[in-house]
Amino acid sequence: MSSAESVRAAVAAVSDPELRRPIGDLDMVREIAVEDGRAHVSIVLTIVGCPAAARIESDVRAAAASVPGVTEVDVEVGVMTPTERKALTEKLRDGRPARQMPFGPDSLTRVILVSSGKGGVGKSTVTANLAASLADQGLAVGLVDADVHGFSIPGLLGIPAGTQPTRIDDLMLPPVAHGVKTISIGMFLRDGEAVVAWRGPMLHRTVQQFLTDVFFGDLDILLIDMPPGTGDIAISIGQLLPHAEVLVVTTPQAAASDVAIRSGLVARQTGQRVIGVVENMGAFTLPDGTVIDLFGSGGGAAVAEALSESHPVPLLASIPLSTALRTGGDIGVPIVLSDSTDAAATAIRDLARTLAAQGRGLAGRSLPMTLG
Repeated sequence: MSSAESVRAAVAAVSDPELRRPIGDLDMVREIAVEDGRAHVSIVLTIVGCPAAARIESDVRAAAASVPGVTEVDVEVGVMTPTERKALTEKLRDGRPARQMPFGPDSLTRVILVSSGKGGVGKSTVTANLAASLADQGLAVGLVDADVHGFSIPGLLGIPAGTQPTRIDDLMLPPVAHGVKTISIGMFLRDGEAVVAWRGPMLHRTVQQFLTDVFFGDLDILLIDMPPGTGDIAISIGQLLPHAEVLVVTTPQAAASDVAIRSGLVARQTGQRVIGVVENMGAFTLPDGTVIDLFGSGGGAAVAEALSESHPVPLLASIPLSTALRTGGDIGVPIVLSDSTDAAATAIRDLARTLAAQGRGLAGRSLPMTLG
């Protein structure tokens, strides 16, 4: 292999941090020349002002410099033409028409809705930490913040205010935090702005766009942080994703668990399957061994029992009340990644392992296979 070929191979293996694919596969590598130890590398980015431009250029420079015999590297950065961008988006869609949802019944991506009957039970905190833990296990994870009026996922994952998806023509590339590809209405609003007067049709279109126009790529799991209750968005997602699985989050308190049962029953009416209950803010143990059940006990087990009439719904986790869990959410660092000793972090990591081990049933679904 010549020096130029070696440099091309090294540069082509550099990964685009937003698309998570080698730039060689994305047709972003252009001319490569090597003369007297000096490598000239020409690449093109997808759009003008690409947020990942500095990182890609740095990684390309380092890759070329790693080739034996190369002592100096020049990197020329250009931008794709409209025709090239169109070819790229078609490649990314893998032949799927524009604005077609990729998470239908035949998708190999497991879709899990995280729901609750009422607000204030820590549903979003559980979702953010569960997503980060699944990604930390090596799974490809996407997260849709469908709580349009009460969005909090960007802050919980530490996504800076003002961060928006990168647009490539009609595709949106979601920001990535802690290995989780994330989309939220909060990314489209000015700091402090609220969503008001949005009713059913607007909410439906918003959620539909999150599922069709956002390019998540190949995912193992897509988590959807649902708004509390059984309103318009729950109905819309029931129509869009009737095959999805549902985790119901509650606290041990009867006032929360009684309402949580309803969210599971409504999900079941749309054809979705309730796969388990998560009890949050459970009893915690003080250093002297004293157990404090601030919000009572038994709520999670009661919800699981009430939802087990047609098929068994287990209590998958009981997460103890944790100051560290709350602090991690405030600073945007999931506790599952920052504190291996915290009891709440341990419970959520165990929950992630349980879900990852379950996999998704393939019965009744066609697989993307062709016979040769």
